[in-house]
Amino acid sequence: MQQHSHSASLNAARRARDLAALREAAGRPGPAVDVLVIGGGVTGAGVALDAASRGLSVVLAEKHDLGFGTSRWSSKLVHGGLRYLASGAVGIAHESAVERGVLMERTAPHLVRALPQVVPLLPGTGASGAALVRTGFLAGDALRIAARTPSATLPRSRRLSRAEVLRYAPTVEAAGLRGGLVFWDGQLTDDARLVTALARTAAAHGAQVLTRCAVSDASGNGATLTDTLTGESIPVRAAMVVNAAGVWSGEVAPAITLRPSRGTHLVFRQESFGGLTAGLTIPIPGETNRFVFALPAPDDRVYVGLTDEEAPGPIPDVPEATDAEVDFLLRTLNTALRSPLSREDVIGTFAGLRPLLDTGSGRTADVSRKHAVLTTPDGLVTVVGGKLTTYRRMAEDALDAALAAHGRTAAPCRTRNLPLVGAADRATLSHVAAPLRLVQRYGTEAVDVLAEAAGDPKLLEPIAPGTRTTMAELLYAVRHEGALDTGDLLDRRTRIGLSPETRAAALAAAESALAG
Repeated sequence: MQQHSHSASLNAARRARDLAALREAAGRPGPAVDVLVIGGGVTGAGVALDAASRGLSVVLAEKHDLGFGTSRWSSKLVHGGLRYLASGAVGIAHESAVERGVLMERTAPHLVRALPQVVPLLPGTGASGAALVRTGFLAGDALRIAARTPSATLPRSRRLSRAEVLRYAPTVEAAGLRGGLVFWDGQLTDDARLVTALARTAAAHGAQVLTRCAVSDASGNGATLTDTLTGESIPVRAAMVVNAAGVWSGEVAPAITLRPSRGTHLVFRQESFGGLTAGLTIPIPGETNRFVFALPAPDDRVYVGLTDEEAPGPIPDVPEATDAEVDFLLRTLNTALRSPLSREDVIGTFAGLRPLLDTGSGRTADVSRKHAVLTTPDGLVTVVGGKLTTYRRMAEDALDAALAAHGRTAAPCRTRNLPLVGAADRATLSHVAAPLRLVQRYGTEAVDVLAEAAGDPKLLEPIAPGTRTTMAELLYAVRHEGALDTGDLLDRRTRIGLSPETRAAALAAAESALAG
């Protein structure tokens, strides 16, 4: 079913070999590679996998690290597109539901699971509001059926009793609670791990995945790559170039104007929520069809989001949550809780910028989430917009556009049925001889992660208070997942860095893993 995982291994030695091969190719006439992909987020990694699995030679160049940009700052949800239905965007809602099914059923069942999302019916939600939510959920069921996702994978929505709501979400205000509504959607263990799995699957199909490689002078037939670790520049000629730099796409293709919108989340300890086992969905007072979510997350955490704020001006490497956003999320969250939470309960925050195409209209909350593929006269293809769930479709559309722009042909797209490294059906996953926590992060490769301990039980113990991550996982990230520094280890291969206090405690372990 799968390529052997060693061919999917990314590490410093493979990166050095790939760079040497590019340096050598620069001295020869003609294109060095069929496709150069700029950007190592979920879309870029998706394009690299699509192209490599069609038999094309591929270089993926990423200025920082895999999943460095917006791809690691999502809500970690694989959405069926309910929100788009409400605004009449039936096409994108259907596309989202189809892609959610692809991820859950075939390509990444090890990384995505069904998550119940509960709307408690509190006094603030009147009968008409409840009817609106119920109608939306029924439409979501219809979308799931249209996308052919079985109810064994995603159960159908239903009404909940008061006791059921409190079982899912023990800290919800019980006074005046008249039950709730539940809808099932997909949840990723971790968005950055999906990006790593995509890049490694592309590498198993022969793609050269190069992090710490900045791109300049990009055109439809090549670019200059600069190794940011050494400062060396290498010209790369390519038959096709795809710009998947996300929110930085305009820096690669200056004709493109984006209108970034900031989505902010707060990070809490699970104990603040008394053991939340569902997504708690809280209507934003005074808005129809906008909600704040509290979502259970690994390492006994809960993520609370999401905002949708204009983010004009220069694009920061790491966006920051504003005080106003933190206050807004706390205020909305507390409308549904028995005992209010405060800033003291927040152990971290994260914010990401959505790369929305500037259509010149309205608030960013209303700007379409449909992706766009744009081709410049010289054949440089840029893909922007869209969302995490639809990355595969975005990648397919972008590669098809590049082939068309350059009059090239390739085998048909295979990614709809191509399992990512570690993927297997749920029955197989349930028999992997490793702890469930590792199976949910690595799938069938969880046994390889355990093997990194080489029989030393100390390497399978948590590396710091506040996380369950082990030294074996850090070693695996360095040897097989392309982690080159402590940030790669703590902020992307694991998500320890979402709590600054835990990150500080784990830093020495990360340094020791890099030292081998």
